[in-house]
Amino acid sequence: MLGNFSYSNPTKLYFGENSLDNLRTELSGYGKNILLVYGGGSIKKNGIYDKVVEILKACGKEIFEDAGVMPNPTVEKLYEGCRRAKDGNVDLILAVGGGSVCDYAKAVSVSAYCEEDPWEKYYLRMEDVDNKIIPVGCILTMVGTGSEMNGGSVITNHAAKLKIGHVFGDNVFPKFSILNPVFTYTLPKYQMAAGFFDIMSHILEQYFSGTDDNTSDYIMEGLLKSLIHSSKIAVNDPTNYEARSNIMWIATWALNTLVAKGKSTDWMVHMIGQSVGAFTDATHGMTLSAISIPYYEFIMPYGLQKFKRYAINVWNVSPEGKTDEEIAGEGLTRMEAYMKEIGLVMSMKELGVTEDMLDGIAKGSFILEGGYKVLTHGEIVSILKESMR
Repeated sequence: MLGNFSYSNPTKLYFGENSLDNLRTELSGYGKNILLVYGGGSIKKNGIYDKVVEILKACGKEIFEDAGVMPNPTVEKLYEGCRRAKDGNVDLILAVGGGSVCDYAKAVSVSAYCEEDPWEKYYLRMEDVDNKIIPVGCILTMVGTGSEMNGGSVITNHAAKLKIGHVFGDNVFPKFSILNPVFTYTLPKYQMAAGFFDIMSHILEQYFSGTDDNTSDYIMEGLLKSLIHSSKIAVNDPTNYEARSNIMWIATWALNTLVAKGKSTDWMVHMIGQSVGAFTDATHGMTLSAISIPYYEFIMPYGLQKFKRYAINVWNVSPEGKTDEEIAGEGLTRMEAYMKEIGLVMSMKELGVTEDMLDGIAKGSFILEGGYKVLTHGEIVSILKESMR
């Protein structure tokens, strides 16, 4: 492990089939006014909404609703949420949904009492929070983002063609999160598979950085192997509790800051994928899957030994009689086969990307320096062209 770091995670998790029972206990620590945040209404169809509202009413809470949170929450929706939160003088924001709903809730929590434009302050200037923060609790219905146990919040500005994430500090982490794997059963296969790859991408963004013998890398290899195994089961049997519970737990640990410790981390797949989302509004996990193989093929020569290790330790590639390049390449080939097996998008064309968008997508991709190769604008365009195959 290299460098110096501190580690703290204040989010309390309740996990399992009876985890929602703990909501009553948590609600006792907050005031009367609750902003109930959710998406397009699927929680009303599957009964989760009724269960949550019943508990809120039994606890004597006043419910203010903020429905219609979209898969890529927009800045306009953020402004609307801020108005609802302030008008209701809410004491807690309760997010019921997937990562986008949780992300949005955290954005509202820091923005409702912000005296400036929160888009400018938090997403363009990346400033810290210096105003009142409304606490957030999460009830998860989709896995992938890890938003239930981190300070991340991604907001899209379609007018500016920007999709930007801000990773806030411990004070913005959800105070509690409820994780019932059964709540994820009704998710459509496309969204389920996209979430699975978002998990994988989170792990790989942290794994493919650094050259030291890092404990975090060993943890990530175990998480990846468990994810690969369980996701293959889940795509064929979505109500397999063991597989879905394993995946839900992996998603949380993939991005709750633990495995990033001692790592420089990469995040270029996410930077490019988020820019694609700003142009197309495509499903986040699928923007990552479409760019990943071209990106990793491009940077593999610069981090060859880690790609070799990945091939052997995660994909069980036999190294006998092969060069390092052949071993590493076979690992990516097996990864690509797995991605196709679980139904991921492998071409940007399927997401609505056209050749005339590529330069703009590249310009909207923040260039980070934590990976094995710092990309140029032209290199991002070349990778995007490969992703159009």
